[in-house]
Amino acid sequence: MARNFELSLILFVLYLSTAAIVMARNLEEESSGDTEFIKASCETTSYPDRCFQSLSSYASEIKKQPRKLAETALAVSIARAKSAKTYVSEMTDYKGITKRQHEAVADCLEEMGDTVDRLSNSLKELKHLEEGDSGEDFWFCLSNVRTWTSAALTDETTCMDGFGGKAMAGELKSLIRTHIVSVAEETSNALALINDFASKH
Repeated sequence: MARNFELSLILFVLYLSTAAIVMARNLEEESSGDTEFIKASCETTSYPDRCFQSLSSYASEIKKQPRKLAETALAVSIARAKSAKTYVSEMTDYKGITKRQHEAVADCLEEMGDTVDRLSNSLKELKHLEEGDSGEDFWFCLSNVRTWTSAALTDETTCMDGFGGKAMAGELKSLIRTHIVSVAEETSNALALINDFASKH
C-alpha cells in the first residue's frame, strides 16, 4: 500500500515537472515571437535600432498587435518629449547664456510643449479606434493621429532651427540638440509604425 502511494506520488511529481517545463517552453516561444514581431516592425522605421531598444521591453504587452505597438511607440515619444521639455526649461538659467540664446531656448520650450500636446492627442485618438474597423470614422481618426504626430515632428525641427548660425554654436546648442534629436527619432519611428498599422486596414 505504502509502495503504491510512493509510486503514485513520484508519478504525480514527474507529471507536474513535465507540465511546468512544457509551459515554460511555450511561454519562452511566445515571448520570442512577440520580440521578433517588434524587431520586424521596427525595420520599417528610419531608426530601427532605437525603435527596438525602446519597445522590446514591452513585447509581452504588445503581443504582435500593430495598434498596440503604435500606441506604445507614441507613449515612449511622449515620455521622451516631457523629459526634453523639462531639460530645456532648465537651460533658461544656463551660465553665460546670451539674449539670443535665451530667446531660442524659450521658443524651443514652447515647441516642446506643443509636441507633448500633439503626441498626447494622437495617443488618445489612436486608443479610440476599434480593432478591425475600417469605416469613415476609422480613417478620420487615423488622419488626425497622423497629422498631429507629423506636426509634433515639425515642432522638434523648428526648435533646433532657432539655434541656427555660427553665433549659436557651442555647448548649450549641443546639449539641447542631444535631447531634441532623441525625441525626433522616437516621433519619426512612432509615425512609421502608425503608417504600418494603417497599411494593414
